Amino acid sequence: QVQLVESGGGLVQPGGSLRLACVASGRTPSTYAMGWFRQAPGKEREFVARIKWSGGSTDYADPVKGRFLIIRDHAKNTVYLQMNSLNPGHTAVCSCAAKSSVVGGPYNYWGQGTPVTVSS
Repeated sequence: QVQLVESGGGLVQPGGSLRLACVASGRTPSTYAMGWFRQAPGKEREFVARIKWSGGSTDYADPVKGRFLIIRDHAKNTVYLQMNSLNPGHTAVCSCAAKSSVVGGPYNYWGQGTPVTVSS
């Protein structure tokens, strides 16, 4: 199955930015939709953004529209999440996920997550 490994999380001050990366291995992601999710302390995991590997169409959760940007890099088998204008409410464990754009269904491949902490 597809293996997903996230990186780029860490501590950032309010107003700062972070760029998360998700590297896919095991299988080529060409037919997959790649998504980013986050889980804040004490809360359930929620959808952040999605990009289709083929075609590059994107979808964003309303709270992050205009603030976050999801980007694909075919050569590196990597999907990035550029997060700008962060505030303490964005503190969460961020995970990338994948699902087939052909078969459909729920996201069934998940990375282990990378923590993002926004604090002064």
